[in-house]
Amino acid sequence: MRFESRVHNGGMQNCDSRWRATPAAKTGAMIRGLTVAAVLVASVAAARAAELAGVTMPDSRVVDGTRLTLNGIGLRTYSILGIKIYVAGLYLQTRSSSAEAILASPETKVLAIRFLRDVSAEDAHKSWRNGFANNCRPPECSVDQQDVERFIARVPAVHDGDESMIVFTTKGARLTINGQLMGDINDPHFAGVLLRTFLGPAPPTARLKRELLGQE
Repeated sequence: MRFESRVHNGGMQNCDSRWRATPAAKTGAMIRGLTVAAVLVASVAAARAAELAGVTMPDSRVVDGTRLTLNGIGLRTYSILGIKIYVAGLYLQTRSSSAEAILASPETKVLAIRFLRDVSAEDAHKSWRNGFANNCRPPECSVDQQDVERFIARVPAVHDGDESMIVFTTKGARLTINGQLMGDINDPHFAGVLLRTFLGPAPPTARLKRELLGQE
């Protein structure tokens, strides 16, 4: 596996028994019409977005010319105190509530993440290492540990408000942070394991997995 790093009321008058609006009335009607239109546009916009923990994610995204639909949005928490870490949204070409079907699908997928607090590089590395170890176990799943460590070594610290995106394709995966390319993974199998850390048997939390699958 090669990981390439390259660390956005107007008046009315009667005329011939027919009612006609004066210019003032027409202007008032137009303003009222524009107001109604603005309300309708706002309502449509709201209907086309999902909000969780103060984070709004669009109902769809276009990636590399492909339109993807929000499959589910979930909140990652930590400890019994429910410390909020990030909000994640899973985008798919074809919506599905089956983790197995999503992982097996060759269609483009996107995992968008908005962080709600600072996370040190050390804590991020620990989380990724546990994710790989718990979701890819032989003989059902295997991955070169050296590849895992090379990937983890490039994972940086993140801060409250940072946005990360992982684009999964048939060629591998592309990772960005705040719109900046962090690196390319040109190994489809490794990219699949990466997504498996969120949708596999031991996800960050069971609730997050259900939410990403649209089951909540």
